[in-house]
Amino acid sequence: MSAATEEPRPPLPPFTEADARAKVQAAEDAWNTRDPARVALAYTPDSEWRNRDVFLHGRAEIEDFLRAKWARERDYALRKELWTYGGNRIAVRFRYECRDEAGQWWRSYGNELWEFDGNGLMRRREASINDTRIEEGERRIFGPRER
Repeated sequence: MSAATEEPRPPLPPFTEADARAKVQAAEDAWNTRDPARVALAYTPDSEWRNRDVFLHGRAEIEDFLRAKWARERDYALRKELWTYGGNRIAVRFRYECRDEAGQWWRSYGNELWEFDGNGLMRRREASINDTRIEEGERRIFGPRER
């Protein structure tokens, strides 16, 4: 299915501040499900990704990447914040916490640059991420954000 025939995923560009905040919150909510198939539907079928030093193309690669990510990153919980927006682009800063197979907790910080098509699907995502070891008692993020 081409991006032109995809169902729209409002809000659609050009984004207002409220639209951009809604997109960021929708992304946070979806990622916190840790459901690779659900998350991948927010991207165009030919979406381009850079995640750290990994380059991905298309939903199938994105879904595979997320499945492996969440198998490694246990008890993953994420927070995203709008940094800025304009036209069909949004910049986000984020942090997440997870533990590895050995039980070591990690906090990761990063920035994402998003570009959307006219249907509100993300066609490009670039993420820069840094990790730091934390003790379990230093955790700040516990599950999805409560509203």
